[in-house]
Amino acid sequence: MPAPKQSFGGSWTAEKLERLRKYLAAYVQIMKRQSWCDAYCYLDAFAGTGYNTAKNTSLIEDSPAELLPDITSEDTQRFLDSSVRLALGIDPPFSQYVFIEKSAQKARELEKLREEFPSLADRILPLAGDANEKIQAICKDWNWKKRRAVLFLDPFGMQVSWKTIELVAKTEAIDMFLLFPAGIGVNRMLPGHGNIPESWRRRLDDILGVPESVWYPEFFKPQERDLFGETPIQKTATITSIGNYFNQRLGTVFDCVAPSPLELRNDAGTVLYLLCFAAKNKTALKIASHLLQSGK
Repeated sequence: MPAPKQSFGGSWTAEKLERLRKYLAAYVQIMKRQSWCDAYCYLDAFAGTGYNTAKNTSLIEDSPAELLPDITSEDTQRFLDSSVRLALGIDPPFSQYVFIEKSAQKARELEKLREEFPSLADRILPLAGDANEKIQAICKDWNWKKRRAVLFLDPFGMQVSWKTIELVAKTEAIDMFLLFPAGIGVNRMLPGHGNIPESWRRRLDDILGVPESVWYPEFFKPQERDLFGETPIQKTATITSIGNYFNQRLGTVFDCVAPSPLELRNDAGTVLYLLCFAAKNKTALKIASHLLQSGK
């Protein structure tokens, strides 16, 4: 019998958005009382069009296709629910909303949000372009002395570069939620035999921020010599160990990292993603860590 098709979207998609909504609601309540802060912004790096059924299904093109044979464009539409509209519904509002979308056509669709949310029209800034490039430019070009932000990195697959994460951390002003593809991406790129294609190795270098010589021993261990004098390699990586390793990597650039990312599972109970959080502020960490606990 063929393996059952993976189920995307559904309850776990709503779950990640509910955790984000609760954090944003708490965030604006705190920030509105900070007289020293000139602006607090919401940054969404994979914004789509802002509508549930029209987000950027081309994101799948940025992940190795052979890893995703059971995923369709319809799946990505259900998966990529609208964090954009969720953020725009938070009251009191953010000072600015930056929505980044790779497709120029879809970025133009985001302009329509100004009509739907007229009171926020002058605060909405859609940007067309690569998410990593745009976020990196924002981190380097904006003056963060009296500005703060919440960043939601919600890629379909392996699109977020470690360089982007490093620059976010260097601002010391951005609270970051990141959907890390532990199951849907990284684990699939670590085959049991340990023979990883070169293109996958480079992708893993980029998302983990260290060369293969550093991460490979974390996920594979040599075994005793066999009868032919060869030393076989065995995969020791699990979703848990992959998540722990990535969280440790976040801890090398952020002061505050939620110790237990939220596991997001499909209907079959398989972990697809980990919702991670990292920031500079201990108060932010306390709130996020509570919200990322199962059942909250």
